[in-house]
Amino acid sequence: MKRLIDLSLPLRNGMRGVSVEPRSTIEQRGWNTTTLHLYSHAGTHVDAPVHFAVNDRGVSEIPLQHCMGPAWVADVTGVSPGEKLTVAHLGGTAAKVKSGESLLLHSNWSRRIRRPEYYDALPGVGRELAEWCAQRSLAMLGVETPAVADPHDLEEISDIHTILLEAGILIVEGLAHLDRLSRERVIFIAFPLSIEGGDGSPVRAVAVEETEDPS
Repeated sequence: MKRLIDLSLPLRNGMRGVSVEPRSTIEQRGWNTTTLHLYSHAGTHVDAPVHFAVNDRGVSEIPLQHCMGPAWVADVTGVSPGEKLTVAHLGGTAAKVKSGESLLLHSNWSRRIRRPEYYDALPGVGRELAEWCAQRSLAMLGVETPAVADPHDLEEISDIHTILLEAGILIVEGLAHLDRLSRERVIFIAFPLSIEGGDGSPVRAVAVEETEDPS
């Protein structure tokens, strides 16, 4: 049997990069509709290579098989605000990750989404860890922070994104609810919208856990 865990932040009106406007109502036209204004990196989202001009590939060109596969969950909840994550933070998980698999960093940072530090003091992926991921040709790297590195430091955020994207690693940012996982290894799914030339896209990120058959 399988258990599905939603790892996505709900997109709500007023959150960073999201605006929802009524377009029609039951009373007006017989049905309810809305107009969505979405920042391409709002909520839980993926970064395409074109985001940092690594190449011209957008989200619609990312193969779907690249967006789904086995992932290891590393507990990095001890990380401090503004700290750079290293390979040492992964603990024993580091030795288990194989080429072509994905890595999810469980930091509990998503709990701070309504606080200023969620964006302004996030713990980022350090260069050593980024290069380690690249050397192992990971499929995806998922983080609970809204960015994989400090968005206020252009050199740093460009460097980390470039290392990962040049290695073909799909970056998934803004994950949530990793504390609901009961397994260290899951199947991770993060399908972007098929936006032609898109530099990024919100995703519905999901973890699939194998459970015991009650029979």
